[in-house]
Parts: sequence; C-alpha cells; structure tokens
Amino acid sequence: MNSRFLIVLTALAAATTLAACGQDSSKAAADAKKAAAEAADKAKEAASKAAEATKEAAKEATDATKDAAAKAADATKEAATKATDATKDAMKSSEAPKDAAPAAAPAEAPKKQ
Repeated sequence: MNSRFLIVLTALAAATTLAACGQDSSKAAADAKKAAAEAADKAKEAASKAAEATKEAAKEATDATKDAAAKAADATKEAATKATDATKDAMKSSEAPKDAAPAAAPAEAPKKQ
C-alpha cells in the first residue's frame, strides 16, 4: 500500500510540474509575441520616419540644385552680355583709328628753309 501511495504522489508531482511548466512556457511565449509585435511597430515607425527624412532631404537637394542652376544661368547670361559689349567696344575702337588716319594725312609738315 505504501508503494501505491508513493507512485500516486510521484505521478501527482510530475503532473503538477508539467502543468506549471506549460503555463510558464505559454506565458513566456505570449510575452515574446507581445515584445515582437512592439518591436515590429517601432521598426515600422522608424522606417516611416527615415522615409520621411529621406524625402525631405531629397526635396531640399532638388531645391538647392534648382537655385544653383538658376544662379549659374544668370551668371552665364551676364558674362555673355559683358563679352558681347566688350567685343562691340573692341570693334568700335579698332574702327576709330581708320577714320582718324585719313584726317591726319592732309596736314602739312613744316618746310625747311
């Protein structure tokens, strides 16, 4: 009779241990699932923020490129205008001596005595 009691008591202890481990493992699994879901949500949020920051940086870079291109175009236009004006001035100054030379030719030189 003593051995039956010992067998029943051992079986009861084993069943209790297995039940307790099962509950703990279920709770641990639920906690892990919850933590994984929270981590996934935070990862989504971080990815969204990174995408927004990338979009904003790309927009700023595009705006800066547009401004730089506009300034370069203005500078090129201004340089071309100055070059054209300088060429016109050079053409005028090279034409002026041609007109002045014939006027100087009719003047008489002083005569020797």
